[in-house]
Amino acid sequence: MTDSNALDPEDRKIVTLARSARARNGVPEGAAVRDETGRTYVAATVELPSLRLSALRTAVAMAVASGAESLEAAAVVTASETADGADLAAVRDLGGVGTPVLVAAPDGTVRHTVSAG
Repeated sequence: MTDSNALDPEDRKIVTLARSARARNGVPEGAAVRDETGRTYVAATVELPSLRLSALRTAVAMAVASGAESLEAAAVVTASETADGADLAAVRDLGGVGTPVLVAAPDGTVRHTVSAG
């Protein structure tokens, strides 16, 4: 596990935003992504009868819809031990194979960082 205080301030910010989205909405996951200009996009799990999206895929979709051309980093706060493969694929589609994805526990502790590739 990584001490979240040891993270780069911009990475700590997206973990904090992801954690806040999860808590505010009372959903299984919260996520945030940072685009190539430093803008952040925050999302939570979407669970409607006709639409189900993970928090990370929703955050990537929000970035794309806002005109982002690439991603610098992503974070997901989840009870799961790792990020879902489809979530990593969405990050890879916009950010490329080397885009770091910080996977954090509900308390904000970063479990590990994985590559979107």
